[in-house]
Amino acid sequence: MKFRSDPARIRGSIAPVITPFTDDGALDLESLRGLVRWQLESGSHGISIGGSTGEPGAQTVTERITAIRTVAEVVDDSVPFVPGTGSAKLDETLEITAAARDAGADAALVITPYYARPTQDALYTWYATVAREFPDLPIVIYNVPSRTAVDIAPETVARLFHDHDNLVGIKETTKDFEHFSRVLHRCGRSLLVWSGIELLGLPLLALGGAGFISAVTNLAPWAVARMYEAWEAGDHETARELHYGLHPLVDLLFVETNPAPAKWVLHTQGRIASAHVRPPLLPLSQAGESRVRVLLDRGDRVLGHC
Repeated sequence: MKFRSDPARIRGSIAPVITPFTDDGALDLESLRGLVRWQLESGSHGISIGGSTGEPGAQTVTERITAIRTVAEVVDDSVPFVPGTGSAKLDETLEITAAARDAGADAALVITPYYARPTQDALYTWYATVAREFPDLPIVIYNVPSRTAVDIAPETVARLFHDHDNLVGIKETTKDFEHFSRVLHRCGRSLLVWSGIELLGLPLLALGGAGFISAVTNLAPWAVARMYEAWEAGDHETARELHYGLHPLVDLLFVETNPAPAKWVLHTQGRIASAHVRPPLLPLSQAGESRVRVLLDRGDRVLGHC
């Protein structure tokens, strides 16, 4: 947790690792350890677990905490660790966040509470409660309206940022790029903003963003990390080449519901023991497999470095 006291150092490509399961649906902790080691070897600048790509809604609180502890042990303070700890229920959110804190997380990524469609005042109260409960743990808002049916407004983000010192950032997973800009404009560049939309990661850097928490990192960790490094070094042409090279892999992720396509690829590559996804998701269909193979070939230029 050496980054906890200086969250401004949590930048770059934070890999939102999938949660592997066995064929019978149990947590596969050995495959999870291998995935994290591969991300670290490939140059990812940080690790996350338990975001949308990690199927948190299909896991028990105990399983989520077990995965967080497992990843924390492998990361071992080598890079920032920013697990997803949010739930639709406040008691579960507090329980998972406490476990992440105790496991050594550098920050907690807390999703907006889904299904209930709370008002902006309710969202403010939700995050203020979490921030007050964990005053020494940096808290990152996770805004993903396509999954939660609620969009936290820039004005609400600004209220939270100004009122709570440990509310340090936001992961924006919205295709409304104006939202990114308005959040930064209201809060200032000291707010850490990561993109959760794969093809908005590079554009966000031009606005002063902190980096990306991008699902495509599960397939091409080197390329995503190198894209950030190239931009920061002023080599914008290389960054753009990598951005466009990643396009086929981004399309691959969403051939069917994420993370089924990514799990199928990682299984065929031998990186995880099973491509199992938990209900209500289904494994990649035969038609999906055919489409994924085509997109893998098109993305081979950036996969070759992995």
